[in-house]
Amino acid sequence: MRSLDPNLIVVTTAAGEERAGCLVGFHSQSSIAPERYAVWLSKANHTYRVGLRATHVGIHFLTDADRALAVRFGTLTGDTTDKFAGLDVDTRSAGVPVLRACPNWLVLRRTALLDEGGDHVCLALEPVSGGAGRPFTPLRLSAVDDLTPGHDNDERHDPPTERAGPG
Repeated sequence: MRSLDPNLIVVTTAAGEERAGCLVGFHSQSSIAPERYAVWLSKANHTYRVGLRATHVGIHFLTDADRALAVRFGTLTGDTTDKFAGLDVDTRSAGVPVLRACPNWLVLRRTALLDEGGDHVCLALEPVSGGAGRPFTPLRLSAVDDLTPGHDNDERHDPPTERAGPG
């Protein structure tokens, strides 16, 4: 699986006044008609817990020049850090934060959630709006494989909608 070297995205979402975002490598177009996209979120992440309550998510396609965003959204935890602090952010449908630094983005409405028992859940999503910049070289997993995630993949919070306690 490691040899696949997927391109990376940042997923953002909001529920009420709470915003969240994380670095994601599991994502794909999943239907042509109707248009659908799928994103898999780690159950260990704050973004997963906020996403359970959210109706929409944003996805931001990272370029090979976006390592700093990958570090921010991949190594920090939203349990203790405002990952959006100091970033230029627009608010879109259902309060979804969209990063101005990423000209290639989508806001999507959740149509289904699949939890088949693994460490990630799949969000089936319908595009609502988007932005497209110039063609780009995507940031790949191999470019950030030295990063240490904000949470280990086997961490779980009980109940899953609560923030983790102080580390």
